Amino acid sequence: MTEITRFAPSPTGRLHVGNLRAALHNWLWARKNGGTFVLRIDDTDLTRSEERFVDAIRSDLAWFGLTVDREERQSKRFELYEREFARLRDAGRVYACYETSEELDLRRKVLLGRGLPPVYERKPADAPVPDGVAPHWRFKLDHAAPIEWLDLIRGPQHFDPAKLSDPVIRRADGSWLYLLPSAIDDVDMRVTTVVRGEDHVSNTALQLQMFAALGAEPPKFAHEALLTGTEGKLSKRLGSVDCDALRDDGVEPLALAALLAHLGTSDAVEPVVSLQPLIDGIDFSRFGRAPARFDLAELQALNAKTLHALPFADVASRVATDEATWLAIRPNLTRLDDAHDWLAVIAGPIDAPIAADDAEYLAEAARVAATINWSGDPWHALTGALKESTGRKGKALFMPLRLALTGKEHGPDMAALLPLIGRERALARLGMGA
Repeated sequence: MTEITRFAPSPTGRLHVGNLRAALHNWLWARKNGGTFVLRIDDTDLTRSEERFVDAIRSDLAWFGLTVDREERQSKRFELYEREFARLRDAGRVYACYETSEELDLRRKVLLGRGLPPVYERKPADAPVPDGVAPHWRFKLDHAAPIEWLDLIRGPQHFDPAKLSDPVIRRADGSWLYLLPSAIDDVDMRVTTVVRGEDHVSNTALQLQMFAALGAEPPKFAHEALLTGTEGKLSKRLGSVDCDALRDDGVEPLALAALLAHLGTSDAVEPVVSLQPLIDGIDFSRFGRAPARFDLAELQALNAKTLHALPFADVASRVATDEATWLAIRPNLTRLDDAHDWLAVIAGPIDAPIAADDAEYLAEAARVAATINWSGDPWHALTGALKESTGRKGKALFMPLRLALTGKEHGPDMAALLPLIGRERALARLGMGA
């Protein structure tokens, strides 16, 4: 059977890192198995769904490197939901309810006060129907059919349906809630594996009976631990870390993917220069159940390592330079925007105030620099000659030259940088100390 996974966001806001992690794992699993990755826009809530968020979802997935094989819109599938709803209703698996939210809340409090689970109490079939009240609809669980499945991450799962409330699947105004349309879509789209957060485990328990009522085999499920912040608990701030914020922070998509692919596993997080190693390595048996800690500082460190490994071809369209310059400056980048600062150092002008104690030394350096062969390794030629003529060594030899030539105490390897600065600019900069 062809592997089919799906990512099903609601277009009511921007994707955050938790959404991106679920999308990534579904995409990686589909790619590893030669399958199909479906983007399903869950826009049944027509009052809250916005087209701008649909566009943003597409854009964010593209930025993240996740190509979509097929897109579906739930708002285009209402006829299918109506047909399946009618079939379930005729089979006695959905039924009308008339309680108000206040009545339900009061009943829950009464049950809790008695030490009982707050499970919805079904009304007798001949209960009177209130006049002028539109019903909401519930799915009728089969209390005689234990709910069990082998979760790809959590292992064997067991639920007693008698301890679960019959879930509301449709509001009184006719609008749909998540559970039934999602199950219908998974059947119709032939979804084989669903990767989602552990907060959906109870939803899966309910949906398994929906799949059975629909006469369909359910997908396999993998419920991954939720992301936590560095403070060790669920962080509301993670909900605000969307793709715009990540882009503004200079995060490379590959760095984010490398981190999110391995969060929740015992695998080491290493930089990658393509998604292929992540595809090859996806293995749900390596995921644990402990909360997965998302650390922005760890992401920033990984971002720098990723940039240090990226070949020029992968950044050529984003950096106005050549390969030699890229190879020289990339070890000192923490974000790609830093490249512009080093390009400015190379091309100048720079601000390089010269210490009085170094003026005579730099004048000698300018004289020597005018005589060396610049077609080979000018840095080592220059420093070798200066070591002989001045007796300087170590920091006293190198640091005044670096400061005069770049205006900075730290930076790329001067052996790689000096040929890029070039003879004329180097002589002018060293001449400032004469």
